[in-house]
Amino acid sequence: MRSPLLNKLSLICGRRLPVSWLVLCFTSVLVLIAVFGSSFPKSFDYVTVTPVPEIYSNYRRLKEQTAVDYFQLRTVSSGAGRQGELGLCGKERENYVPCYNVTANVLLGFKDGEEFDRHCEVSSQGKFCLVRPPKDYKIPLRWPAGRDVIWTGNVKITKDQFLSSGSITKRMMLLEENQIAFHSQDGLIFDGVKDYSRQIAEMMGLGSDSEFFQAGVRTVLDIGCGFGSFGAHLVSLKLTALCVAAYEATGSQVQIALERGLPAMIGNFISRQLPYPSLSFDMVHCAQCGIVWDKKEGMFLIEFDRLLKPGGYFVITSPISKPPGRATSSKKRSIKNNEVPLCKEGYDTPYYQTLMPCIIGASSKRWIPIQNKSSSPDLSSVELEVHGKYCVSPEDFFEDLQVWKLALKNYWSLLTPLIFSDHPKRPGDEDPLPPFNMVRNVMDMNAHYGGLNAAFLEEMKSVWVMNVVPVRARNTLPLILDRGFPGVFHDWCEPFPTYPRTYDLLHANGLLSHLTSERCSLVELFVEMDRILRPEGWVVLSDKLGAIELARAHATQVRWDARVIDVQNEDDVWAALAMQETLKNEHGGRGGLLV
Repeated sequence: MRSPLLNKLSLICGRRLPVSWLVLCFTSVLVLIAVFGSSFPKSFDYVTVTPVPEIYSNYRRLKEQTAVDYFQLRTVSSGAGRQGELGLCGKERENYVPCYNVTANVLLGFKDGEEFDRHCEVSSQGKFCLVRPPKDYKIPLRWPAGRDVIWTGNVKITKDQFLSSGSITKRMMLLEENQIAFHSQDGLIFDGVKDYSRQIAEMMGLGSDSEFFQAGVRTVLDIGCGFGSFGAHLVSLKLTALCVAAYEATGSQVQIALERGLPAMIGNFISRQLPYPSLSFDMVHCAQCGIVWDKKEGMFLIEFDRLLKPGGYFVITSPISKPPGRATSSKKRSIKNNEVPLCKEGYDTPYYQTLMPCIIGASSKRWIPIQNKSSSPDLSSVELEVHGKYCVSPEDFFEDLQVWKLALKNYWSLLTPLIFSDHPKRPGDEDPLPPFNMVRNVMDMNAHYGGLNAAFLEEMKSVWVMNVVPVRARNTLPLILDRGFPGVFHDWCEPFPTYPRTYDLLHANGLLSHLTSERCSLVELFVEMDRILRPEGWVVLSDKLGAIELARAHATQVRWDARVIDVQNEDDVWAALAMQETLKNEHGGRGGLLV
């Protein structure tokens, strides 16, 4: 027997009430509740959402759509949605990198190489605008094809610059109309990169470079990496080398390395330390990197010593025309004559601090003998103890890993229909293998323990992650580096040291809430994120509802398409927001919504 309510509804809708009408009525009721709720801005802060099993997929989609509608209504009622879109920058800013204005630095009196350093304190943003891609920009080839072939229109290197480069560079690169092809067998040393890597292994007492990992080499810092040949080879050995090179106005090493899908960032230590903690790398590599060791009384060598772990390897090559060992012996004499002291205990604040004439002692508790190291990123309890109970407890560490395994599956499930858009994939199918993966360069803007990076590895996704630890957050970067992941300190009130269009996916968990207590402007943050994000790239933010609300408004300003993809109820109400960058042009082209 039908209920009286259904009988009354049937009089309105007809003798037989379709299921679709019931769904429509249910949705309308929820929207009406949201409309009335928008009159009381604080009321939503107390809404609780009960977790719903995945089997109720239709209900889940309705709930997500209702959350989206609610956010839109709140945004309109608060007036935030009325902010206009930002304009596009001029053509001269196609490769704009804030904080690196060499001409202005010279006028301000910086010299002896310091004019190429990062000077955010004198950098002026001026009127906000969105950096547009070059006219000939094309979406990079999918990994791994994109490692060996890039579009010349995507990087700031001209044909004349290529032709005027040295013979080694020419052997490594071939210019073919609108492409540059890299050949992994050539380039770094006359016998090829593989031969060069094997020679390094033999000097370390190893049988081959495939034994690097077993010998304790897991984190590699490649200074002045050229166009990434050595780093590309290490990828085949399951090792990740982070390339650091000085800012270059044209033909940048860092820009090309990132375009190939290799970890890289702008970094220079003429006058300041690199933004990494002490004792962070198992190998520091410098192949003809152009550093003049005789300058500054050995300070550059002291900085390398600071970054190397005890027992680590410092690999340096120099042109054959120079007498081998000359610079090194000069450096040793300088250090002995000056009797460089040990640094004071507790000295480790390397966020672009002035180079210090002291050396880190080898008695650090962070050093663990190779036989006690884990063979995976899941650190043992002994390794976790090194970082202290105030940094991480074993319980928190392993719980964090489980949380990000589940989160990544959810993200990937939602993103898959679009990032694999040219590959037919039915629900339940396995993800397609490369070259169909459109995501390669990932940045975790608030990396915590590096759990997202670990989840990517466990799921065998062909990505690498730049793990960023905000300078005023808990210092977990030593732990991240000890897991073998690339990572860096950064102040998100400042621009990130990279070129435009260098990341496919930006992720931030809790970053917006963290920055609300800082001096940062969220508009500046979103403009910076837009600068470093590739066209058709993705941003996934998870944060408190108030922060996500602001993020939706700013997403409109930078011309992103945004969609709330999840609402959770734990200790506090959180939401996740996915946004897609578009290939901006004079007409403000748009992309598709994530549904």
